[in-house]
Amino acid sequence: MKLKSILNTLHQWFSDTPERALDQAYKAALMIKAIEDEHFNSQKISIQCSDQSRSVISYFEADLNKYLKTIKVRLAEFKTCRSVFGVSEPPMIDTSSVEAIERPARYYPLELNEQQAIIIDKLNFIDQVTSRYSTDKKPDPSASLVPLSKNQNQIFSPQDQDEQILKSLSELQSSSQSEDVDCNSVVVNSKKMTEKTGILPRSIVETVNRIQRELDPKAEEEVVSKFRTSKLKTVISIRFILTLIIVPVLTQQITKTFLVSPIVDSFRNHDEAGVFLNIDMEEEAYFELHKYEEKLRFESLIGIVPEVSPEQMEELVKHKAEEVAEEYRGRSANAVKNIFADLLSLAAFALVIVKSKRDIVIFKSFVDDIVYGLSDSAKAFIIILFTDMFVGFHSPHGWEVILESLSRHLGLPESRNFIFLFIATFPVILDSVIKYWIFRYLNRISPSAVATYKNMNE
Repeated sequence: MKLKSILNTLHQWFSDTPERALDQAYKAALMIKAIEDEHFNSQKISIQCSDQSRSVISYFEADLNKYLKTIKVRLAEFKTCRSVFGVSEPPMIDTSSVEAIERPARYYPLELNEQQAIIIDKLNFIDQVTSRYSTDKKPDPSASLVPLSKNQNQIFSPQDQDEQILKSLSELQSSSQSEDVDCNSVVVNSKKMTEKTGILPRSIVETVNRIQRELDPKAEEEVVSKFRTSKLKTVISIRFILTLIIVPVLTQQITKTFLVSPIVDSFRNHDEAGVFLNIDMEEEAYFELHKYEEKLRFESLIGIVPEVSPEQMEELVKHKAEEVAEEYRGRSANAVKNIFADLLSLAAFALVIVKSKRDIVIFKSFVDDIVYGLSDSAKAFIIILFTDMFVGFHSPHGWEVILESLSRHLGLPESRNFIFLFIATFPVILDSVIKYWIFRYLNRISPSAVATYKNMNE
Protein backbone atom coordinates (compact mmCIF):
# COMPACT_ATOMS: atom_id res chain seq x y z
CA MET A 1 0.00 0.00 0.00
CA LYS A 2 2.85 2.38 0.78
CA LEU A 3 4.50 1.69 -2.57
CA LYS A 4 1.16 2.23 -4.32
CA SER A 5 0.72 5.55 -2.53
CA ILE A 6 4.20 6.67 -3.59
CA LEU A 7 3.51 5.69 -7.19
CA ASN A 8 0.21 7.55 -7.12
CA THR A 9 1.98 10.63 -5.73
CA LEU A 10 4.64 10.51 -8.43
CA HIS A 11 2.04 9.97 -11.12
CA GLN A 12 0.03 12.88 -9.77
CA TRP A 13 3.14 15.12 -9.73
CA PHE A 14 3.98 14.25 -13.33
CA SER A 15 0.35 14.70 -14.32
CA ASP A 16 0.29 18.16 -12.74
CA THR A 17 3.48 19.23 -14.55
CA PRO A 18 1.68 20.68 -17.61
CA GLU A 19 -0.66 22.71 -15.42
CA ARG A 20 2.20 23.83 -13.21
CA ALA A 21 4.28 24.91 -16.22
CA LEU A 22 1.32 26.76 -17.72
CA ASP A 23 0.71 28.56 -14.42
CA GLN A 24 4.32 29.75 -14.30
CA ALA A 25 4.12 30.99 -17.89
CA TYR A 26 0.83 32.70 -17.07
CA LYS A 27 2.34 34.43 -14.03
CA ALA A 28 5.26 35.67 -16.16
CA ALA A 29 2.80 37.08 -18.70
CA LEU A 30 0.93 38.79 -15.85
CA MET A 31 4.19 40.40 -14.71
CA ILE A 32 4.84 41.72 -18.22
CA LYS A 33 1.29 43.07 -18.38
CA ALA A 34 1.72 44.76 -15.00
CA ILE A 35 4.91 46.52 -16.14
CA GLU A 36 3.18 47.67 -19.34
CA ASP A 37 0.17 49.05 -17.48
CA GLU A 38 2.16 50.79 -14.77
CA HIS A 39 5.11 52.27 -16.65
CA PHE A 40 4.36 52.18 -20.40
CA ASN A 41 0.69 53.24 -20.64
CA SER A 42 -0.46 49.68 -21.48
CA GLN A 43 1.88 49.60 -24.48
CA LYS A 44 4.83 47.37 -25.19
CA ILE A 45 8.03 47.78 -23.21
CA SER A 46 10.28 49.91 -25.41
CA ILE A 47 12.03 53.25 -25.36
CA GLN A 48 9.53 54.69 -27.86
CA CYS A 49 6.63 54.19 -25.44
CA SER A 50 8.17 55.89 -22.40
CA ASP A 51 9.98 59.11 -21.56
CA GLN A 52 12.20 57.52 -18.92
CA SER A 53 15.96 57.27 -19.13
CA ARG A 54 17.77 54.53 -20.99
CA SER A 55 19.01 52.94 -17.77
CA VAL A 56 15.43 52.55 -16.53
CA ILE A 57 14.36 51.18 -19.92
CA SER A 58 17.24 48.69 -19.86
CA TYR A 59 16.12 47.58 -16.39
CA PHE A 60 12.59 46.88 -17.60
CA GLU A 61 13.89 45.24 -20.77
CA ALA A 62 16.01 42.90 -18.65
CA ASP A 63 12.89 41.87 -16.72
CA LEU A 64 11.03 41.52 -20.01
CA ASN A 65 13.64 39.17 -21.44
CA LYS A 66 13.61 37.14 -18.24
CA TYR A 67 9.82 36.78 -18.31
CA LEU A 68 9.77 36.01 -22.04
CA LYS A 69 12.40 33.34 -21.52
CA THR A 70 10.34 31.88 -18.67
CA ILE A 71 7.25 31.85 -20.88
CA LYS A 72 9.12 30.17 -23.72
CA VAL A 73 10.62 27.46 -21.50
CA ARG A 74 7.41 26.79 -19.57
CA LEU A 75 5.26 26.63 -22.68
CA ALA A 76 7.70 24.15 -24.21
CA GLU A 77 7.52 22.14 -21.00
CA PHE A 78 3.72 22.37 -21.09
CA LYS A 79 3.51 21.11 -24.66
CA THR A 80 6.02 18.31 -24.09
CA CYS A 81 4.44 17.03 -20.89
CA ARG A 82 0.96 17.35 -22.33
CA SER A 83 1.93 15.25 -25.32
CA VAL A 84 3.35 12.59 -22.97
CA PHE A 85 0.74 12.52 -20.23
CA GLY A 86 -2.25 14.19 -21.89
CA VAL A 87 -4.92 16.29 -20.24
CA SER A 88 -8.02 14.31 -21.17
CA GLU A 89 -7.07 11.45 -18.87
CA PRO A 90 -9.14 11.65 -15.70
CA PRO A 91 -7.19 11.81 -12.49
CA MET A 92 -6.46 8.61 -10.63
CA ILE A 93 -9.05 8.06 -7.88
CA ASP A 94 -8.51 6.18 -4.73
CA THR A 95 -11.70 4.10 -4.61
CA SER A 96 -11.28 3.47 -0.94
CA SER A 97 -12.02 7.09 -0.09
CA VAL A 98 -15.53 8.05 0.89
CA GLU A 99 -15.34 11.28 -1.12
CA ALA A 100 -14.65 9.39 -4.34
CA ILE A 101 -17.57 7.04 -3.73
CA GLU A 102 -20.03 9.83 -3.03
CA ARG A 103 -18.90 12.01 -5.97
CA PRO A 104 -21.26 11.76 -8.96
CA ALA A 105 -19.89 10.22 -12.14
CA ARG A 106 -20.85 13.23 -14.25
CA TYR A 107 -18.55 15.42 -12.17
CA TYR A 108 -15.37 14.53 -14.03
CA PRO A 109 -16.43 15.58 -17.56
CA LEU A 110 -17.62 18.90 -16.17
CA GLU A 111 -14.33 19.36 -14.32
CA LEU A 112 -12.33 18.59 -17.48
CA ASN A 113 -14.37 21.04 -19.57
CA GLU A 114 -13.80 23.79 -17.05
CA GLN A 115 -10.12 22.95 -16.89
CA GLN A 116 -9.82 23.11 -20.66
CA ALA A 117 -11.58 26.49 -20.68
CA ILE A 118 -9.13 27.81 -18.09
CA ILE A 119 -6.18 26.49 -20.08
CA ILE A 120 -7.47 28.10 -23.26
CA ASP A 121 -7.97 31.44 -21.49
CA LYS A 122 -4.44 31.36 -20.11
CA LEU A 123 -2.95 30.45 -23.47
CA ASN A 124 -4.91 33.24 -25.18
CA PHE A 125 -3.69 35.74 -22.59
CA ILE A 126 -0.08 34.58 -22.95
CA ASP A 127 -0.27 34.84 -26.76
CA GLN A 128 -1.81 38.30 -26.48
CA VAL A 129 1.03 39.53 -24.28
CA THR A 130 3.91 37.90 -26.17
CA SER A 131 2.62 38.76 -29.63
CA ARG A 132 3.91 42.30 -29.18
CA TYR A 133 7.43 41.04 -28.77
CA SER A 134 7.50 38.26 -31.33
CA THR A 135 9.05 40.61 -33.94
CA ASP A 136 10.49 43.17 -31.55
CA LYS A 137 13.97 41.67 -31.43
CA LYS A 138 16.39 43.99 -33.07
CA PRO A 139 19.17 42.42 -35.10
CA ASP A 140 22.69 42.84 -33.99
CA PRO A 141 24.06 45.91 -35.82
CA SER A 142 27.28 44.16 -36.64
CA ALA A 143 25.38 41.14 -37.92
CA SER A 144 23.00 43.25 -39.97
CA LEU A 145 25.94 44.81 -41.72
CA VAL A 146 27.36 41.45 -42.80
CA PRO A 147 26.33 40.72 -46.38
CA LEU A 148 25.59 37.02 -45.93
CA SER A 149 23.20 35.30 -48.25
CA LYS A 150 20.66 32.66 -47.34
CA ASN A 151 21.85 30.67 -50.27
CA GLN A 152 25.31 29.51 -49.31
CA ASN A 153 26.11 28.61 -52.90
CA GLN A 154 25.71 32.19 -54.03
CA ILE A 155 29.02 34.04 -54.36
CA PHE A 156 29.24 37.83 -54.25
CA SER A 157 31.89 39.91 -55.85
CA PRO A 158 33.51 42.66 -53.73
CA GLN A 159 31.45 45.30 -55.52
CA ASP A 160 28.24 43.38 -54.82
CA GLN A 161 29.22 42.98 -51.19
CA ASP A 162 29.83 46.71 -50.87
CA GLU A 163 26.42 47.39 -52.36
CA GLN A 164 24.78 44.99 -49.94
CA ILE A 165 26.64 46.49 -47.01
CA LEU A 166 25.48 49.95 -48.07
CA LYS A 167 21.93 48.64 -48.25
CA SER A 168 22.27 47.15 -44.78
CA LEU A 169 23.76 50.35 -43.43
CA SER A 170 20.85 52.36 -44.79
CA GLU A 171 18.46 50.10 -42.89
CA LEU A 172 20.02 51.27 -39.63
CA GLN A 173 18.46 54.71 -40.03
CA SER A 174 15.05 53.82 -38.63
CA SER A 175 16.45 51.93 -35.64
CA SER A 176 19.10 54.53 -34.81
CA GLN A 177 16.57 57.33 -34.43
CA SER A 178 15.69 55.98 -30.99
CA GLU A 179 19.08 54.66 -29.90
CA ASP A 180 22.49 54.28 -31.44
CA VAL A 181 24.58 51.17 -31.91
CA ASP A 182 26.80 51.66 -28.87
CA CYS A 183 23.88 52.49 -26.63
CA ASN A 184 22.40 49.17 -27.73
CA SER A 185 25.56 47.45 -26.53
CA VAL A 186 25.34 49.36 -23.24
CA VAL A 187 21.75 48.20 -22.79
CA VAL A 188 22.78 44.61 -23.54
CA ASN A 189 25.52 44.85 -20.94
CA SER A 190 23.02 46.25 -18.45
CA LYS A 191 20.70 43.34 -19.19
CA LYS A 192 23.51 40.87 -18.56
CA MET A 193 24.28 42.53 -15.25
CA THR A 194 20.67 42.32 -14.11
CA GLU A 195 20.31 38.65 -14.95
CA LYS A 196 20.61 36.09 -12.17
CA THR A 197 23.97 34.51 -11.57
CA GLY A 198 24.21 31.03 -12.97
CA ILE A 199 25.88 27.95 -11.57
CA LEU A 200 29.14 28.61 -13.40
CA PRO A 201 30.95 31.97 -13.25
CA ARG A 202 30.14 34.25 -16.16
CA SER A 203 33.81 34.50 -17.16
CA ILE A 204 34.01 30.72 -17.68
CA VAL A 205 30.83 30.75 -19.75
CA GLU A 206 32.14 33.63 -21.87
CA THR A 207 35.44 31.83 -22.37
CA VAL A 208 33.65 28.68 -23.52
CA ASN A 209 31.47 30.73 -25.88
CA ARG A 210 34.54 32.45 -27.29
CA ILE A 211 36.23 29.11 -27.93
CA GLN A 212 33.08 27.88 -29.67
CA ARG A 213 33.01 30.96 -31.88
CA GLU A 214 36.67 30.53 -32.76
CA LEU A 215 36.14 26.87 -33.66
CA ASP A 216 33.13 27.68 -35.79
CA PRO A 217 33.90 26.96 -39.49
CA LYS A 218 32.24 30.25 -40.44
CA ALA A 219 34.26 32.29 -37.93
CA GLU A 220 36.79 33.43 -40.52
CA GLU A 221 34.07 34.46 -42.91
CA GLU A 222 32.35 36.47 -40.18
CA VAL A 223 35.60 38.19 -39.21
CA VAL A 224 36.27 39.16 -42.82
CA SER A 225 32.71 40.41 -43.25
CA LYS A 226 32.91 42.49 -40.07
CA PHE A 227 36.24 43.92 -41.20
CA ARG A 228 34.76 44.88 -44.58
CA THR A 229 31.82 46.46 -42.80
CA SER A 230 34.06 48.45 -40.46
CA LYS A 231 36.25 49.53 -43.36
CA LEU A 232 33.29 50.66 -45.42
CA LYS A 233 31.83 52.51 -42.44
CA THR A 234 35.13 54.36 -41.98
CA VAL A 235 35.32 55.28 -45.67
CA ILE A 236 31.75 56.55 -45.71
CA SER A 237 32.31 58.60 -42.53
CA ILE A 238 35.51 60.23 -43.80
CA ARG A 239 33.88 60.95 -47.14
CA PHE A 240 30.91 62.51 -45.34
CA ILE A 241 33.19 64.74 -43.24
CA LEU A 242 35.10 65.91 -46.31
CA THR A 243 31.85 66.56 -48.17
CA LEU A 244 30.51 68.52 -45.21
CA ILE A 245 33.60 70.76 -45.27
CA ILE A 246 34.49 71.01 -48.94
CA VAL A 247 31.02 71.57 -50.42
CA PRO A 248 30.16 74.69 -48.33
CA VAL A 249 33.64 76.17 -48.81
CA LEU A 250 33.59 75.64 -52.56
CA THR A 251 30.05 76.97 -52.75
CA GLN A 252 31.07 80.11 -50.89
CA GLN A 253 34.10 80.77 -53.07
CA ILE A 254 32.51 79.91 -56.42
CA THR A 255 29.26 81.78 -55.86
CA LYS A 256 31.12 84.80 -54.51
CA THR A 257 33.44 84.94 -57.51
CA PHE A 258 31.10 84.13 -60.38
CA LEU A 259 27.63 85.02 -59.11
CA VAL A 260 27.53 87.41 -56.17
CA SER A 261 30.42 89.69 -57.14
CA PRO A 262 29.11 90.60 -60.63
CA ILE A 263 25.63 91.26 -59.23
CA VAL A 264 26.89 93.41 -56.33
CA ASP A 265 29.30 95.34 -58.57
CA SER A 266 26.54 96.04 -61.08
CA PHE A 267 24.19 97.44 -58.45
CA ARG A 268 26.89 99.22 -56.44
CA ASN A 269 28.24 102.30 -58.23
CA HIS A 270 31.95 102.59 -57.54
CA ASP A 271 32.03 106.40 -57.49
CA GLU A 272 28.82 106.97 -55.55
CA ALA A 273 29.15 104.06 -53.13
CA GLY A 274 30.08 104.85 -49.57
CA VAL A 275 33.65 104.27 -48.52
CA PHE A 276 32.85 102.93 -45.06
CA LEU A 277 30.23 100.37 -44.23
CA ASN A 278 30.30 101.05 -40.47
CA ILE A 279 31.89 103.35 -37.93
CA ASP A 280 34.62 100.85 -37.04
CA MET A 281 36.00 100.92 -40.59
CA GLU A 282 35.98 104.67 -40.53
CA GLU A 283 37.96 104.81 -37.30
CA GLU A 284 40.48 102.29 -38.60
CA ALA A 285 40.97 104.36 -41.78
CA TYR A 286 41.48 107.58 -39.81
CA PHE A 287 43.97 105.90 -37.52
CA GLU A 288 45.87 104.44 -40.47
CA LEU A 289 46.03 107.82 -42.24
CA HIS A 290 47.10 109.60 -39.04
CA LYS A 291 49.77 106.98 -38.43
CA TYR A 292 51.12 107.45 -41.97
CA GLU A 293 51.30 111.22 -41.53
CA GLU A 294 53.12 110.93 -38.18
CA LYS A 295 55.54 108.39 -39.61
CA LEU A 296 56.34 110.63 -42.59
CA ARG A 297 56.91 113.61 -40.31
CA PHE A 298 59.13 111.60 -37.97
CA GLU A 299 61.32 110.25 -40.80
CA SER A 300 61.67 113.78 -42.18
CA LEU A 301 62.77 115.19 -38.82
CA ILE A 302 65.45 112.56 -38.14
CA GLY A 303 66.81 112.81 -41.68
CA ILE A 304 65.88 109.40 -43.00
CA VAL A 305 64.10 111.09 -45.90
CA PRO A 306 64.70 114.56 -47.32
CA GLU A 307 62.88 117.38 -45.61
CA VAL A 308 59.31 117.62 -46.91
CA SER A 309 57.60 120.95 -47.41
CA PRO A 310 54.02 121.46 -46.21
CA GLU A 311 52.76 121.34 -49.79
CA GLN A 312 54.56 118.06 -50.44
CA MET A 313 53.33 116.69 -47.11
CA GLU A 314 49.76 117.53 -48.04
CA GLU A 315 50.19 115.94 -51.45
CA LEU A 316 51.59 112.74 -49.97
CA VAL A 317 48.83 112.56 -47.36
CA LYS A 318 46.20 113.14 -50.03
CA HIS A 319 47.62 110.34 -52.16
CA LYS A 320 47.64 108.04 -49.11
CA ALA A 321 44.03 109.01 -48.30
CA GLU A 322 42.96 107.97 -51.81
CA GLU A 323 44.65 104.60 -51.37
CA VAL A 324 43.00 104.09 -47.96
CA ALA A 325 39.61 105.07 -49.36
CA GLU A 326 39.98 102.63 -52.24
CA GLU A 327 41.03 99.86 -49.85
CA TYR A 328 38.10 100.37 -47.50
CA ARG A 329 35.66 100.77 -50.36
CA GLY A 330 36.75 97.31 -51.53
CA ARG A 331 36.46 95.94 -47.98
CA SER A 332 32.92 97.28 -47.71
CA ALA A 333 31.93 95.69 -51.02
CA ASN A 334 33.63 92.45 -50.00
CA ALA A 335 31.65 92.37 -46.73
CA VAL A 336 28.37 92.67 -48.65
CA LYS A 337 29.46 89.88 -50.98
CA ASN A 338 30.38 87.70 -48.01
CA ILE A 339 26.86 87.99 -46.60
CA PHE A 340 25.18 86.60 -49.72
CA ALA A 341 27.92 84.04 -50.39
CA ASP A 342 27.71 82.77 -46.79
CA LEU A 343 23.93 82.41 -47.08
CA LEU A 344 24.38 80.28 -50.20
CA SER A 345 27.09 78.29 -48.44
CA LEU A 346 24.77 77.70 -45.49
CA ALA A 347 22.07 76.52 -47.90
CA ALA A 348 24.57 74.09 -49.45
CA PHE A 349 25.47 72.82 -45.98
CA ALA A 350 21.80 72.25 -45.15
CA LEU A 351 21.30 70.48 -48.49
CA VAL A 352 24.18 68.12 -47.74
CA ILE A 353 22.66 67.34 -44.33
CA VAL A 354 19.22 66.66 -45.79
CA LYS A 355 20.54 64.48 -48.61
CA SER A 356 22.90 62.49 -46.38
CA LYS A 357 20.61 61.01 -43.75
CA ARG A 358 22.03 57.54 -44.28
CA ASP A 359 25.59 58.87 -44.07
CA ILE A 360 24.71 60.72 -40.86
CA VAL A 361 23.55 57.48 -39.26
CA ILE A 362 26.74 55.70 -40.30
CA PHE A 363 28.87 58.66 -39.18
CA LYS A 364 27.13 58.70 -35.80
CA SER A 365 27.87 55.01 -35.37
CA PHE A 366 31.49 55.62 -36.44
CA VAL A 367 31.91 58.42 -33.88
CA ASP A 368 30.32 56.31 -31.15
CA ASP A 369 32.73 53.47 -31.92
CA ILE A 370 35.65 55.87 -31.52
CA VAL A 371 34.37 57.68 -28.43
CA TYR A 372 33.24 54.62 -26.51
CA GLY A 373 36.37 52.79 -27.56
CA LEU A 374 38.60 55.32 -25.79
CA SER A 375 40.00 54.64 -22.38
CA ASP A 376 38.62 56.44 -19.34
CA SER A 377 41.67 58.70 -19.09
CA ALA A 378 41.38 59.63 -22.77
CA LYS A 379 37.69 60.50 -22.34
CA ALA A 380 38.49 62.64 -19.31
CA PHE A 381 41.35 64.36 -21.16
CA ILE A 382 39.11 65.25 -24.13
CA ILE A 383 36.38 66.62 -21.84
CA ILE A 384 38.87 68.74 -19.88
CA LEU A 385 40.49 70.02 -23.09
CA PHE A 386 37.12 70.96 -24.58
CA THR A 387 35.81 72.65 -21.43
CA ASP A 388 39.00 74.60 -20.74
CA MET A 389 39.13 75.78 -24.34
CA PHE A 390 35.52 76.97 -24.64
CA VAL A 391 34.31 77.58 -21.09
CA GLY A 392 37.52 77.80 -19.09
CA PHE A 393 39.37 80.75 -17.55
CA HIS A 394 41.10 81.77 -20.80
CA SER A 395 38.11 81.14 -23.09
CA PRO A 396 36.81 84.78 -23.13
CA HIS A 397 39.85 85.89 -25.15
CA GLY A 398 39.19 83.21 -27.75
CA TRP A 399 35.50 84.07 -28.00
CA GLU A 400 36.42 87.75 -28.37
CA VAL A 401 38.75 87.01 -31.29
CA ILE A 402 36.12 84.79 -32.95
CA LEU A 403 33.34 87.40 -32.65
CA GLU A 404 35.57 90.24 -33.88
CA SER A 405 36.68 88.21 -36.89
CA LEU A 406 33.07 87.31 -37.68
CA SER A 407 32.03 90.97 -37.44
CA ARG A 408 34.75 92.04 -39.84
CA HIS A 409 33.92 89.23 -42.23
CA LEU A 410 30.27 90.32 -42.43
CA GLY A 411 30.97 94.06 -42.24
CA LEU A 412 29.13 94.48 -38.94
CA PRO A 413 30.16 97.00 -36.29
CA GLU A 414 32.15 95.48 -33.46
CA SER A 415 29.84 96.15 -30.55
CA ARG A 416 31.82 95.70 -27.36
CA ASN A 417 28.65 95.49 -25.29
CA PHE A 418 27.34 92.60 -27.39
CA ILE A 419 30.68 90.79 -27.25
CA PHE A 420 30.92 91.11 -23.47
CA LEU A 421 27.28 90.06 -23.03
CA PHE A 422 27.85 87.03 -25.25
CA ILE A 423 30.99 86.05 -23.33
CA ALA A 424 29.14 86.44 -20.03
CA THR A 425 26.22 84.18 -21.04
CA PHE A 426 27.06 81.65 -23.76
CA PRO A 427 30.09 79.95 -22.12
CA VAL A 428 28.09 79.68 -18.88
CA ILE A 429 25.20 78.01 -20.72
CA LEU A 430 27.63 75.71 -22.55
CA ASP A 431 29.30 74.78 -19.27
CA SER A 432 25.90 73.94 -17.72
CA VAL A 433 24.98 71.76 -20.70
CA ILE A 434 28.29 69.86 -20.47
CA LYS A 435 27.87 69.29 -16.73
CA TYR A 436 24.29 68.09 -17.27
CA TRP A 437 25.47 65.69 -19.99
CA ILE A 438 28.17 64.32 -17.69
CA PHE A 439 25.68 63.88 -14.85
CA ARG A 440 22.78 62.51 -16.89
CA TYR A 441 24.43 60.30 -19.51
CA LEU A 442 28.17 59.83 -19.07
CA ASN A 443 27.75 59.03 -15.38
CA ARG A 444 25.51 56.09 -16.33
CA ILE A 445 27.38 54.91 -19.40
CA SER A 446 30.91 55.18 -18.02
CA PRO A 447 31.09 56.00 -14.29
CA SER A 448 34.81 55.27 -14.20
CA ALA A 449 35.41 57.96 -16.85
CA VAL A 450 33.54 60.48 -14.68
CA ALA A 451 35.64 59.51 -11.66
CA THR A 452 38.80 59.90 -13.72
CA TYR A 453 37.56 63.28 -14.99
CA LYS A 454 36.96 64.52 -11.43
CA ASN A 455 40.40 63.36 -10.28
CA MET A 456 42.14 64.99 -13.24
CA ASN A 457 40.12 68.18 -12.87
CA GLU A 458 41.07 68.51 -9.24
